[in-house]
Parts: sequence; C-alpha cells; structure tokens
Amino acid sequence: MKKISIIGAGRVGETAAHTLAQQQTFREIALLDIREGAAAGAALDIMQSASYFGFDTRVTGSTDPASLQDSDLVVVTAGSPRKPGMTRSDVLQINRAVIDEICDNVLEYAPDALLLMVTNPVDVLTWHAWKRTGWDRRRVFGQAGVLDASRMACFIAEETGLSIKDIHAMVIGGHGDYMVPLTRFSTVNGVPASTFLDDESIARINKRTRHGGSEVLALRQLSSAYNAPAAAIATMADAISHNRRRVLPCVCNLDGEYGESDITAGVPAIIGHSGIEQVVELPLDEAELAGFQASIDAIRADLENL
Repeated sequence: MKKISIIGAGRVGETAAHTLAQQQTFREIALLDIREGAAAGAALDIMQSASYFGFDTRVTGSTDPASLQDSDLVVVTAGSPRKPGMTRSDVLQINRAVIDEICDNVLEYAPDALLLMVTNPVDVLTWHAWKRTGWDRRRVFGQAGVLDASRMACFIAEETGLSIKDIHAMVIGGHGDYMVPLTRFSTVNGVPASTFLDDESIARINKRTRHGGSEVLALRQLSSAYNAPAAAIATMADAISHNRRRVLPCVCNLDGEYGESDITAGVPAIIGHSGIEQVVELPLDEAELAGFQASIDAIRADLENL
C-alpha cells in the first residue's frame, strides 16, 4: 500500500507515524489534526529524524481533510483522552461527535480506504463508524486486542522471567474492565502459558491486563499510554499493507460469529490487504464464554447510550 493517513497528531498518532516511517510500511504518511500546526509540526519533526533512522517515507501534516485523498488505510486516534479516574465509556459522547465528522470526511476524500479505529471507547465507536460509513464490515475495524495482548504478554514475561519474544497472548471481548484474557490460548513458544504459571500468577496477570491502560494513566497522571498503542497500530498496519494474513485479536463487526450479531467486540481475526478477511471462532469453555458474554453485555449497554 502507498498511503496511510492518521487522524489525530497527539502522542498516539505521532508515535505511530514515527514507527511506521522507520519501518517504511507505507510510501506516504499523512497526519491530520484540527489544531493549527500540530500535525505539520509533528510531521516535520519526524522527517528530520529520517537521515539517522534511514527511511524515505514521506510524512506530511495538515488541518485540511482533503489530505486524506488517495489513502489506502485511515487510522483514527483523534478524540478526548481519559483523565485519571475516568473510564473509556466516560468519553463516549464527546468522542462520538468527533467520529461523526471524521467519518464524513473519510467518505468524501477516501471512499475506498480501510478504516482502523483507535479512539475510545473503541468497541462502540467502531460500531458507530461502521454504521456511519455504511461500508462492508471487513473494512471498518478497531485496535484493542493487539494492544491488550501485548500488555498480557508483558505481564506473563514478568511473572515467568521468560523471554517475551516467545510469548503470544490472546485477549477477547471489549476494551475495558470486562475484557477476557485467555491464558488457555496464550503460549510460550508453542507451550501453553499455564505450564509456567500457577493460579495466583494467572489471576494477577488477568487483573493487570484488564487495567493495563489505567495503570499507566495513574502513574503518568498527565498522559495516557501511547508507546504500546502506537506499536499495536503499526503491527496491524503492517499486516494490512503487506497482506500478511496474520491472526490478530481486534475489534470486529460480528455477524453470527460467537452467536452474536450487529455488535462489535474483540475477537481473533485474519487481517490482510482487504481488512478483516475472517473472524476466527475459538472453542471457548464455559467460564470463558461467560466472561465474553459479560463483555458483550457491557458493550451493548454503551451502544444504548449512543
């Protein structure tokens, strides 16, 4: 793919752009932000690092939504971030209005693009963006599970002392307190992670995974997480741009999978050039299924507030 546009030149958007530029995943990166000079300044700063990082990717910044033109992939990070003590649902109404305008701009200037949602609450706003655009469900999806799984992998590495390079974690459900970390489907170089963990360790990992973003926010106070979210964006963008057909957990529009329809939730999916190629249905046990259902119920409650 030639061009990716990132809407929102805050810390997540800027860090994602810098990471993608270094990896040369796209030929062109367009940053867009309503704040005068914010995107242009971030783009210039990134370009001035090119000689040392050795990339030829062209990064531009603008306030003009016309800069979305010819985008293959549009990533939405814009919106009001959480403050300490806030939940992701607390910013729903504020960010809904932001997403409405963004979707309208994408429809006008990038009607053939894929749309990757990052703005919270990501499950609900992915559903809303899908409805607003009217696009095929494969083209509108959200980033959550990739981030949550990376946090879970970090905590598994801390508990076991094993190399994180060998750890692959799986998290499904909503991107919030009801997310479902799946130790049974997490591995260390193919070996079930539970082989190296006792019940108390698993409970600690699950709790920290569910509150991974809040933990960072509570420590930083003035900033929510941005390095790990940016890495998750870059991972998904790479899978799409290079048609890798990777199996990654992300926010998908469900149409009968897991017995659910007309709702978005985090599930593993095959991601490639056309977006969500296939939702992967895991054989959940009774406890896992109950956790997933509780997460679905929480998402539906937020949908009713749209």
